[in-house]
Amino acid sequence: MIVAAFSDFMQQVVSGLASGGIYALLALALVIIHRSTGVINFAQGEMATFSAYIAWTLTVNHGLSYWPAFVACLAISFGGGVGIHRVVIRPVERGSVLRIVIVTIGLLVGINGFVIWEWGGEPQQLRSPFGTETYDVGGVIVAAHDIGTIAVALGIVLLLWLLFRFTKVGLALRAVAVNPDEARLVGVRVTWMLALGWGLAATLGAVAGMLTAPTVGLDPQMMQAVLIYAFAAAVLGGIDSPIGAVVGGLLLGVLLNMLSYLSQYGAFDWFTEELRLPAALLIILVVLLVKPTGIFGRPEVKRV
Repeated sequence: MIVAAFSDFMQQVVSGLASGGIYALLALALVIIHRSTGVINFAQGEMATFSAYIAWTLTVNHGLSYWPAFVACLAISFGGGVGIHRVVIRPVERGSVLRIVIVTIGLLVGINGFVIWEWGGEPQQLRSPFGTETYDVGGVIVAAHDIGTIAVALGIVLLLWLLFRFTKVGLALRAVAVNPDEARLVGVRVTWMLALGWGLAATLGAVAGMLTAPTVGLDPQMMQAVLIYAFAAAVLGGIDSPIGAVVGGLLLGVLLNMLSYLSQYGAFDWFTEELRLPAALLIILVVLLVKPTGIFGRPEVKRV
């Protein structure tokens, strides 16, 4: 009895880490945009959905296997993110924050409408590259897709850490995020660094979208709930902290799964699947009230 309960518990942890990895990737995309522009990109989920449809088109209509389509989709998404900044965001980035927010909401509506117009509203199926097998690891049944999702998410995070830590481009991106005016004075091309940030965010969203579609089905609205979870993860970890986005995403995924698991044993019998999204919204509210900077965020200090 105890062994079975422990196995079920660990299954929920692994599943939570897999979903949390997706939240972490999208939260990291939100953090990258927020650090450079000071706003939340409300179109991030729709951009991820668009990328997933591109991957589906490449695999179904053009006969590519998953991983070549994956790489091609990342390249297309990166170029699309850069293009969105140069064409749509750059003309308004010196305006008020509200103006940029309205533009991102317009992007959300426009991309969602285009996806429905181009591919229709019927759900499609994007196959998982990891297969549908399950593995027995010490009595814990783990799905291959969950293992693959965790591995890809951690691999992407590691590559980003290496980029920001050990390359001149990463250093320039960090400088622009901290103080764009001073970065400009030392020769950093701030506008292009901002565009690069949008490209990276779009790429992260593409990975999140392609990892989400095999489990929930490819649908024009599939990333809308995930975006809220990602926002909750970013707020929990610290909206200006890349590390916080990753930790917040993993914590949120495990926490929501644990609540569902414990509800089966009467501990939180009021918690149902329908309450997962309200629970994420409640986390946002509580964090903003108790510790607005999140776990890893730092309070903003201004000299007067």
